[in-house]
Parts: sequence; C-alpha cells; structure tokens
Amino acid sequence: MNIGLLTDGKMPNIALMKISTYHKSKGDNVEWVLPLKKYDKVYISKLFKSSDLGYYCCDEVIKGGTGYDEKIKLPIEIENCNLDYSIYPDCDYSIQFFSRGCIRKCSFCLVSSKEGGIKSVEPMNLNPKGTSIEVFDNNFFSNPNWRQAIKYLKAKNQPVNFHGIDVRIINEEQCEALKSLKHKKQIHIAWDNAKEKTVLDGIEKMIKYIKPYKIMCYVLIGYNSTPEEDLYRVETLRSK
Repeated sequence: MNIGLLTDGKMPNIALMKISTYHKSKGDNVEWVLPLKKYDKVYISKLFKSSDLGYYCCDEVIKGGTGYDEKIKLPIEIENCNLDYSIYPDCDYSIQFFSRGCIRKCSFCLVSSKEGGIKSVEPMNLNPKGTSIEVFDNNFFSNPNWRQAIKYLKAKNQPVNFHGIDVRIINEEQCEALKSLKHKKQIHIAWDNAKEKTVLDGIEKMIKYIKPYKIMCYVLIGYNSTPEEDLYRVETLRSK
C-alpha cells in the first residue's frame, strides 16, 4: 500500500511518526503527501481548526488531531508503536513524555478535556540522531513519578528543554533536581492568572538554585486581566 502523511504542524508529529512505524512494519510505502499522487490511504493530523491542508488524491482518508476532534485516539496497535524519526531527517532532538494530562483545568487550555488528569506514561524511544531532549509534559512535577523521570534524563546525559514546569507547586527538592540537569534553553514557567500570587513564591524558591537569567516566564496578557494587572506581572518579573 502507498500511505500518505499530512499535517499543519511545524514540529515532529507523534501520531504520524507512530503511524509511519506501523505501516512500514506491514511492508507499506510511507511518505509525505505529494500533490496529484495517488495514495491508498492518507492520514491527516491537523492541530488548528483554521488550517487548509489542500488537495490530496486517495481511496481512504483518516483524520485526527485537535483541529478536527480532540477526542480522536489512535488505535491501540498504532499507539503502542515506536516513533519513526526517519520521516523528519532534519530533526536533531528527541521528543519525550513522562506523563500526560494535567492537575489544572485552565479555561484557555485543551489538555484537561483532551487528556484528563495527570497520569504517568512510559518514555518513548529516542531519536538515534538526537543531541537533546524536549520534555513535553504539560505539568512535569505533578507527575507522581517525577523522580524516576529525572533519573532517566540524567542517565541520557543530554541537554533538556522542559515545556511544562508549574512553578506554583514546585518545592526545593524539585528545584535541586532541575539544577542537576543540563539545560538546552531557559527553563519555561508561566504566570497566566494575574490573581495567583503563588507564582512568586515558586520563583523565589527557584532562584535559590537557578540563576534568574536561566528562567523564562510567559505572561498571558488580556485574558481575565486588566492592563494594570498585566503590567504589574511584567514589571514584577523584571524586578526578579
């Protein structure tokens, strides 16, 4: 069978990487969709509802991703496959999850409705050409098995980039754990809710162990907040 892949995302797509592994194990040809080429089956993973993915010619189309329906899941036989990094030959990092879901239910975020509460997951296979690890957990330290995850990352001895550190719940042991790792970029935290001052407590803990210039804090502007509250957060963070 000729299998075509299509997505609107710029980063490596986990679902399509698993789909590629599955079909290659069946002896199928897998490639990114080429205009006007005929395929037996095309898998489309759409992240954004507004995306227009254009024309494709095939006998069967399978659609998934939050751009279509956040509840769509991969079949278990595909979900259990390894990631095929060969479809992203220029990717020089590995994607990793140690947990899915989140303890929060932020109104601007799809994670809670899509993945539910926090749950630990087994690490995925790494990119054989990867030189760093992108940790995409939505709320890394809310994972009850975060210590095992830190141990895993230390053993791999590669720079790490965290995408979900919840500074509101961080403690000094966790700050020490972050300090013990090699970091690819600044550690990302967020101050989304202007009325939630526990962020400052967490930042005070972090800067005992991590130099402030190694921390980046995202500020959600204009969402249930006034201009004065937005400016307060920005100026307060700058003072740190």
